[in-house]
Amino acid sequence: MKNTLFSLLLILTASIGMLAQNSAAKQEIIQLSKDKWQWMADKDANKLSQLFHEKSVFVHMGGSWGKDREVNIIKGGMIHYKKADIHSVSVNIIDSTAILLNRITLLASVGGNEVTNPFEVTEVYVKQNGAWKLGSLSFTKLNTTN
Repeated sequence: MKNTLFSLLLILTASIGMLAQNSAAKQEIIQLSKDKWQWMADKDANKLSQLFHEKSVFVHMGGSWGKDREVNIIKGGMIHYKKADIHSVSVNIIDSTAILLNRITLLASVGGNEVTNPFEVTEVYVKQNGAWKLGSLSFTKLNTTN
């Protein structure tokens, strides 16, 4: 009976520890995503370049490309992500991969034209050497603003 109770207590303690780690990782990803939106608004290509994985991909309404082109587009102002109003966010963590979904209204300047669009944005982060790197950023335009 003692062994069973001790085993149950050990499993419960380990489970609580894993849940706490998962919750902390989710909060870290949410904050990293918020920081990314601010760095995009600030056109901070250096911080974004550090965040983006070397093999990262970016999917926009006008096409898809890799890290270097995305950084150059932001640096050059071809797309200026002025403000992302975040309406909802969720994070799922699978091993060393985090999938974040943001429902946003994005104010941006694209090719010199200011536009506002509702998007569901998928961000995929991978953890390497103790740091989260953005592996994919995809925009899906929504029919509503909510």
